[in-house]
Amino acid sequence: MDDAERVICASEIIKDRLYFVTLKNNVKPKNTANTLYFCVDDTYVYENFFWDFGPLNICHVYQYCQMLEAKLYSKSLARKKIVHYTNSTPQKRLNAAFLVGAYMIMYLKKTPNEAYDILTSGDIPAYIKFRDASNMTPLFEISLMDCLKAIEKAKKYNFVDFTDFNVMEYEYYERVENGDLNWMLPGKFLALCGPHRIAGIVKGYPQHSPESYFDYFRRNNVQNIIRLNCKSYDAKQFTEAGFKHIDMFFPDGSCPNDAIMKQFLQYCETTPHAVAVHCKAGLGRTGSLIGAYIMKHYRFSALEAIAWLRLCRPGSVIGHQQRWMEEKESFLWQEGDKYRSNKNIENPVPHEFGIYSFRQLLLKDRLGTISHQVDNINLNDNETIESDFNDNKTSSSGKANNENAIFTSKTIDSLRSSKTLPMSGKTQGDHLNEIKASRRRHSRSVNIDHGRNQSYGIHTRAKSQPFQNKTMHTNIVAQRKNAANEVNGNKRGTHLAKSNT
Repeated sequence: MDDAERVICASEIIKDRLYFVTLKNNVKPKNTANTLYFCVDDTYVYENFFWDFGPLNICHVYQYCQMLEAKLYSKSLARKKIVHYTNSTPQKRLNAAFLVGAYMIMYLKKTPNEAYDILTSGDIPAYIKFRDASNMTPLFEISLMDCLKAIEKAKKYNFVDFTDFNVMEYEYYERVENGDLNWMLPGKFLALCGPHRIAGIVKGYPQHSPESYFDYFRRNNVQNIIRLNCKSYDAKQFTEAGFKHIDMFFPDGSCPNDAIMKQFLQYCETTPHAVAVHCKAGLGRTGSLIGAYIMKHYRFSALEAIAWLRLCRPGSVIGHQQRWMEEKESFLWQEGDKYRSNKNIENPVPHEFGIYSFRQLLLKDRLGTISHQVDNINLNDNETIESDFNDNKTSSSGKANNENAIFTSKTIDSLRSSKTLPMSGKTQGDHLNEIKASRRRHSRSVNIDHGRNQSYGIHTRAKSQPFQNKTMHTNIVAQRKNAANEVNGNKRGTHLAKSNT
């Protein structure tokens, strides 16, 4: 940097080539003939529930790595030093450091300790820790090192493969209106919000019926559904369609007892098919049990498992559920050792395909009819559904009859700032669902601004019209053609992706 007074600290990632720098706030360096500066603080933004601020999800990690690889291998930048800079805001600085650390592990083959040492050696201020998705005192935290170790183990066991990652599928289906689902373990666990008896828009946010998921489940070998919350739909809606459904209820916001944990693990170990797991929001209870499975079968520590879960599905594992996982850690490791010993397995076996794999789908259908491979969730959102909390209804056009049926940022901020849940019969899962649904038309930065009061509209469509994203469809077709060439024995595609930066 020309002006050393603007630099708080710096780390050399690749000698004489790549640097990670923390600058004072509001400093925006200009590129020079020898140096390219870039910042992603406002490019990859964590969507918080309460006071949580990260880590950034696996999709952001992938996009960052592709963007950075493109810069490093660009002919026009070959003679330039590349500087990723962030500001001194602790939350943004931590997320930026995590992206750089993840890149070092995924592409430079650094160990978590090596990556961490590069980011912390010398006169570098300490990093804060990530916290859970609650509005309480941050008693349950995970560190930068926990996240780096999670990335390293995920790479080791091929939970994710950045040469074969369908970023558009992740982005599409994580949206609440498109299903609110995330793969947590390749071919094994799909986490989602709790379905409802009838699909529609209630109080401004979408609810999906079991039927909404049938096509996606069938195409992805999901044959089992585990419900952890109280009934909001009839299990027959799944079983009569050929799926297996099992209830393992325990209260919202609580931890499973030993009997439920054992039942969950045994059931998932004995089925060869993928399992869709949900509670109300698909975060706390769902994440805790999937985390237990990961701890047992892959020897993740509790904090590493939580880090991975949050990379896949932000907000997973809340409050004292983290302590429960830590308390079960040694027991689950012992149980995992016994399980592998009984099956003559020395170490956990890496997955053949990672989450959101193109190649896995192509091996099944060899492209088939590409148009049918865009997995659309069909909803009847224009059906009138009575709210459990008031008499507001949505009309057949999908527009709210009462402005109170639409959430505003003020409503969401009120939910965040409240130290206790309102006396309305709503649980933790209800409020998490409401906040997540508010993102449909209301984007927020990592730092919550309680002064905002923007409302957002309701997305509507005809009753028989499926969700379709033309850009997503076009890109999926292109990526699948590339993947098909690889499957058919052509040259393996480059891991460099086109960058929008």
